[in-house]
Amino acid sequence: NLKEFLPRTILQPFLLVFVFLYVFPTIGQGIGSGRGAAGESAFATVLIAGVVGLSIMFQGIQAVALPMVQEFGYTREIEDRVMAPLPVSFVAIEKIASGALQGLLAALIVFPIAWVVHSKDIHVHLSVHWLQLLIMIPLACIMCSSLGMTFGTRFDPRTVPMLFGVIVIPMTFLGGTYYAWTALSPVKIAGWSWLQTLVLVNPLIYVTEGFRAALTPAHHMHLYVIYPVLLGFSALFLWQGLKGFRRRVLS
Repeated sequence: NLKEFLPRTILQPFLLVFVFLYVFPTIGQGIGSGRGAAGESAFATVLIAGVVGLSIMFQGIQAVALPMVQEFGYTREIEDRVMAPLPVSFVAIEKIASGALQGLLAALIVFPIAWVVHSKDIHVHLSVHWLQLLIMIPLACIMCSSLGMTFGTRFDPRTVPMLFGVIVIPMTFLGGTYYAWTALSPVKIAGWSWLQTLVLVNPLIYVTEGFRAALTPAHHMHLYVIYPVLLGFSALFLWQGLKGFRRRVLS
């Protein structure tokens, strides 16, 4: 449904890029502006990779979780879908695949937005590593779509506001969208970089750091950490999502 897909896909990355890369620098409050245009451009480079990861995550949740909540709720549309002569898990896998594809499209839309919408003094420095990018795209899209399936089978319509208020928003702000994971090391208590450690439970941090490694020359988490953790999260969320889907359908 393009009427739903386009607004939810374009609006969020457009607003992030518009506010951080155009409005703030134009009014003299650009992040990194203490180092002049070079600092603002460095922040823009970090931000673009973060927005790509964030767009995939939001699309995975919105394309899979929210329709699932409705179908298991008052519409009961899921009952018609599972009557097809296929295993119940195939219906869930189809939804995950659809969400992953929409996540890919959402990520691609970020680049033309960033190309057009920015202050004249800002330059986004991309350095594409194609092998890393080709590994990251399916990992991130499948993981986020599977996360959407897990959310969609665990929440009922009455608790959807809690899903966004208690889970999605903290994931967004602590997921490395606006900063690199390595930049958190100065946040310490008694010499312990507690925030840098705490955010490691957030799946989004590995997505944004992976795209930072694949798309930019910025500092990032080691790839030998990112890839196994994303594989682990993908397997976990896929298992939980399929398990929850079968339980909800057959109960």
